[in-house]
Amino acid sequence: MLHKEQIIQELHFKAVRSSGAGGQHVNKVATKIELFFDVANSSSINTLDKERIYLKLKNKINKEKVLQLQCDESRSQHKNKALVIKRFLIILENALKEPKKRKRTKPSRSSIEKRLHSKKKAAEKKANRNKNNW
Repeated sequence: MLHKEQIIQELHFKAVRSSGAGGQHVNKVATKIELFFDVANSSSINTLDKERIYLKLKNKINKEKVLQLQCDESRSQHKNKALVIKRFLIILENALKEPKKRKRTKPSRSSIEKRLHSKKKAAEKKANRNKNNW
């Protein structure tokens, strides 16, 4: 179970200038938000969940084991902060979901027959390729 309020308190933010076109506004206002979450030093997540996070979010975690996200969708710093927090919580919840155990099932009789029939057809096709009746 996630303790969202406790996790949100452990987040660090940095406001940066957005990239791309935008004229004077984009050149002088830092609206892009970068979110940093130190997974290794988090007290609100247990070690088993930390390992799961490292495994599933390894492309978003740097060498110092800090998860990093950014948002520059809006021209408002506050909106970007809210968006990046929302995205972070969704990503974290998805990473911590336990995958369902796969139930092994027997293939149906018709699927077995279909497979064998297609194999036989392919074998006949290949056998008929090199028949030179001279």
